[in-house]
Amino acid sequence: MLKGWLHYWGRPLPVDVSPAEGKPGAGDQTKRLVTVALLGALSALLQSAGGLLPGPGFLISPLATAPVVLASAVSIRSGLGSFLTALVLLVIVQPSELIVFPFTTGLLGIALGYGIHRFGNRAKVVTFAACALAIGIVLLVYGLRFPILGPSVATDFRISAVVAIVLFSWVYSAIWLEASLRLMSKIKKSI
Repeated sequence: MLKGWLHYWGRPLPVDVSPAEGKPGAGDQTKRLVTVALLGALSALLQSAGGLLPGPGFLISPLATAPVVLASAVSIRSGLGSFLTALVLLVIVQPSELIVFPFTTGLLGIALGYGIHRFGNRAKVVTFAACALAIGIVLLVYGLRFPILGPSVATDFRISAVVAIVLFSWVYSAIWLEASLRLMSKIKKSI
C-alpha cells in the first residue's frame, strides 16, 4: 500500500502542457492574448461570486483558481497576464475581493501552473503550491491582520494555527492539482 502511494506521488504527471515548438505567428499570439484575457475575466467573475451572491457564491469563488492554473500551465507569462487581468477587473467589479485573490486563489493558480510546467511530478508540484498558498494565507492573517479564516482563528501568531494552515494548504493543493490535471486532460482530448 505504501509503495503504491509513493509511486503515485513520484511518477511523472500524465498531461503534457509544453508549448508548441517553433516561433508562434501573429495569429497564434492573438489567440493566446485573447485566451489569457478570457481566462482572466473568468477568474475575476468566479472570484467575485462570493461578494455578488452571498451564500452560494462562496462555493463558486474557489473555482477562480482553475483559469489561472490553465493559463500558467501553458506559460508563466500567460499565467501572470491572466492573474493581472483578474486583478484589474476585480478592482472594478468587486474591490473587496482584491485582498483575498492575490494571496490565495490567484497565487495558488500561478504556483500550480508553474509547478506543472516546471517540476513534473505530483509531490513536488503539491509541495510548491502548498508552500505558496500557506505563505499567502499566513501573510493575510498575521501580516495584514485580515481575518480570512473568520473569527475562529485569532490574528495573534499561534504555531498551532500555522501548522493547520500548512496542512490545509497541502491537502487543498493536492485536490486542486488532481482537478487541474483532469480538466487539462479533457481540454486536450476535445482539441
